[in-house]
Amino acid sequence: MVQTIKYYPDTSININAGPVRSFKDSYKTMLADMIDTMKEYELNALSAIQIGYPYQLMVIKEDEKYCAYANPRIITQTKPFDSTEESIYFKNHPITVKRYETLSLIYDDENGEMKNKKIDDKETAVIFQRKLDYLFNTTLLDRLNPNQKEQAIKALAGKGIMPSSTEEYCPTFSKKEYFTSVADKLLFFMLISLLLPLFGISKETLSSWYTYDKFAFPAVILLMIGFFFYAQYEAKQFKQCTSCQVGNNIGVMVKRIALALVLATASYFILS
Repeated sequence: MVQTIKYYPDTSININAGPVRSFKDSYKTMLADMIDTMKEYELNALSAIQIGYPYQLMVIKEDEKYCAYANPRIITQTKPFDSTEESIYFKNHPITVKRYETLSLIYDDENGEMKNKKIDDKETAVIFQRKLDYLFNTTLLDRLNPNQKEQAIKALAGKGIMPSSTEEYCPTFSKKEYFTSVADKLLFFMLISLLLPLFGISKETLSSWYTYDKFAFPAVILLMIGFFFYAQYEAKQFKQCTSCQVGNNIGVMVKRIALALVLATASYFILS
């Protein structure tokens, strides 16, 4: 059955695909759907994730035969070169990235048997690497350096493919960094206060530092609460930016609050 191909800005393509573990009916259905879709859209290659199947499977048309590569891995790659490629995900906008002319790889065939293969055809090697990228949460843009990526985004925006500015795609600087920057400075001085007894500091001075800790601890918590709410707002504005999403933001919060708790507890016991 022909499936719908995912195009930017559909970010459901940006996930790590899981390995194919069963090669029975569900696998055969997925493979048939991929081949039907390739024929319908006249494609020479397709990764399963491009039509919504989150599995490590790609199909490449080789000499009129549709060859399936499940759980593919590159073992060696040689002869690097700059490859100008077009990706259906970005509606065939050419982007130049680094690729390799020859590959040695392993994969599971349609029966689940492990095979090894050497690809020394330059065009096939490029196609294989591009489709492999999709299986590991990577697109052509992710292989560019920051300046090249920004230029590519602007060019794509000019064609109406991407947002009209790089800020809509992913901000180069986030104001939420102000929250973490201040929190990190407070945590640094909390750590310093714990080290002061090692230098023979007077009790009066130590008491002053520990008073600072009493205020720094809740201040860090308040900063992280502010960070979270601003990050939530930002995540709605920049949906294509993975660093803006909830999981990352919670991780930033938890680490700093946990460290503040440890330092405050240690300060309390030392003062006692």
